[in-house]
Amino acid sequence: MVNPKIWTAALVVIGDEILSGRTQDKNIAQIAAWLNVQGIRLAEVRVVADVAERIGEAVTVLMASNDYLFTTGGIGPTHDDITVDSIAAALGLAVVVHPDARATLERYYETRGGITEARLRMARVPDGADLIPNRMSGAPGIRLGKLFILAGVPHITAGMLDALTGTLEGGRPLVSVTIGGFVPESEVADLLGATEKAHEGVVIGSYPFFREGRIGANFVIRSEEQERAEACAAVLGEQLAAQGYEMVAGGI
Repeated sequence: MVNPKIWTAALVVIGDEILSGRTQDKNIAQIAAWLNVQGIRLAEVRVVADVAERIGEAVTVLMASNDYLFTTGGIGPTHDDITVDSIAAALGLAVVVHPDARATLERYYETRGGITEARLRMARVPDGADLIPNRMSGAPGIRLGKLFILAGVPHITAGMLDALTGTLEGGRPLVSVTIGGFVPESEVADLLGATEKAHEGVVIGSYPFFREGRIGANFVIRSEEQERAEACAAVLGEQLAAQGYEMVAGGI
């Protein structure tokens, strides 16, 4: 039996404000969840500063090792929004003003003071790129083959992802079943490994916690097939119960 292709994506989060802790990133979770629905697995995330060489290096390396690459941040109107220039330079492309992006921005800002040089920066794209619609603020995202350049503001990012829904080729989304209990994971590590090995097409993740003065863990069983995940969760639950642990469906 030939294993189906696993489609992967990487994400580059761009911005000094993320690395400084001034802004807490919310895009990793929403992009990961969106990708899973498309049948694509988020395989790697890098957070890089607003430095052209760092951005270019991350983009070229991650594009080469994944089916898709997403970036967030750095496509606004200010001088430190250098994502487009950095990516274009890394890929050996010129930066041009996309006519449709310019027209969109002119319409959007017609009653908001008109287009300015700063606002026109948001119409700049690597030569040959297409646009990703942005119904929130007018300034579009950018698509260049398997590279998707998105805004950093989470609700704008969400809108751009919505516009891309159903347009990417992917596999089957992962489903998950969770069970949890006050189980020290170190005491059941061998059991977890053996159970995963005995169930083809299943991955078990262990996520410990400390609550009510007690140590516990939630076990998340993931698979491309709901039946496989449920069957593995049932076996694991029975084995843990046999060792005296009270398990809770859905986790704690």
